[in-house]
Amino acid sequence: MQDNVRAITPVSISGLIPGAPSTGMPIFEKIRPEQLFVDPSYQRDIGERGLRQIRRIVEGFDWARFKPPICAYANHEGKTVLKVLDGQHTAIAAASNPHIETIPVMIVEAEDTVSQAKAFIGQNTQNLGVTNLQLHQAAVAAGDEDALTLELTCKAANVRLLRAPNSQISDGSRQTIAVKQIEGLIARRGRIMARRVLEIIADAERGLITATHIKAVEFLLTDSEFADNVSGEDITSAIIDLLYTAEEDAKRFAETHRMPHWKALANVWYRKCKKRRGALRAA
Repeated sequence: MQDNVRAITPVSISGLIPGAPSTGMPIFEKIRPEQLFVDPSYQRDIGERGLRQIRRIVEGFDWARFKPPICAYANHEGKTVLKVLDGQHTAIAAASNPHIETIPVMIVEAEDTVSQAKAFIGQNTQNLGVTNLQLHQAAVAAGDEDALTLELTCKAANVRLLRAPNSQISDGSRQTIAVKQIEGLIARRGRIMARRVLEIIADAERGLITATHIKAVEFLLTDSEFADNVSGEDITSAIIDLLYTAEEDAKRFAETHRMPHWKALANVWYRKCKKRRGALRAA
């Protein structure tokens, strides 16, 4: 019985301007995986989840399912080495498997850390296994203006952007992993408002700053129903006074009024605030 196959054929590119490669075609080499390096400025550390993934690859190692790591030449301590831009779990699994001596790797042109970080972003933007935090760290290493603005905004608010989930110190006060929410806040409201929102939550020092907290405070400071009635300091005081009961109250409020949790939390905080007319919105 003949297999049903189809040939690769081009599609219409009407209206497109085809991009010309800015670098040369990648090359393939066989390398001992132990000779590869990883740059922590844009690559994640191997956590428990990563270790489980590596163990699965080791146990089920199959060349038919092997995806060559993507690497680039770099200088390390005066020597030329290969950095892994994508595929460090595969490389570690191969290094851990006694049946594997060498693996093929694809080597692309990316001479410095900035170029390599940009390549990492390009390889992983659609990779569900790569977190927004990792992509942000790579963007910082690549000198991305928006990523650097986000870092400066957090620093100005005395808020630490964590490098990985569950890596907070103590109770997580003045720390956050809500990189996408902060990014969106800066885009919508600008750096000054973003800094103010973060300061209001951080000054309460009531644990990790979440996306829900950020959305709730942004809402209170910008919605016409609330903004003129409370100040940022009032919101901070409300967060302190309610402590962690606010989350439970918000959950019940959201169920009763059929609204998103962040909006319910904003209402809970608002009810606790000292109301005032003509309060400074973000003084």
